[in-house]
Amino acid sequence: MSEAEATGGTNIGPLDIGRVMAALPHRYPMLLVDRVEELVLDERIVAIKAVSMNEGFFQGHFPGRPIMPGVLQVEALAQAAGVLAVESLQLSGSGKLVYFMSIDGVKFRKPVEPGVLLRLEVSFIQKRSRVCKFAGKAYVEGELATECEFTAMIADPPK
Repeated sequence: MSEAEATGGTNIGPLDIGRVMAALPHRYPMLLVDRVEELVLDERIVAIKAVSMNEGFFQGHFPGRPIMPGVLQVEALAQAAGVLAVESLQLSGSGKLVYFMSIDGVKFRKPVEPGVLLRLEVSFIQKRSRVCKFAGKAYVEGELATECEFTAMIADPPK
């Protein structure tokens, strides 16, 4: 029995980039989730961001010592949470957007450099119809790089 089955969740992963793009409105250069390894509805998601030297932010952050900005690591976690929320609430294709409301307890533990796969693990802490709270952790080669909790709101796009 899989862990998803044991906890009563439904695992719908893996998801390719097409399915990720169907769930999120983000596009290059702001799309920071490349694939979903595992998605257990109403519980958790494991997604991957392939961090490439071709990312535009590495030109200035920092010349000679490229490091992925912390705010983009948090954004990648938030986008993974967006996929989890949209799929769990069955909103894919609805046009609904997931907006940040708050970010708490962010800690950056390890620099994220080009050439790595950033493993994004996000789980629901609390889920309501319009507001969800998440816990997120990002790993590089099994080591914790970033962790935080954040809250997001599901809303209609601006008119």
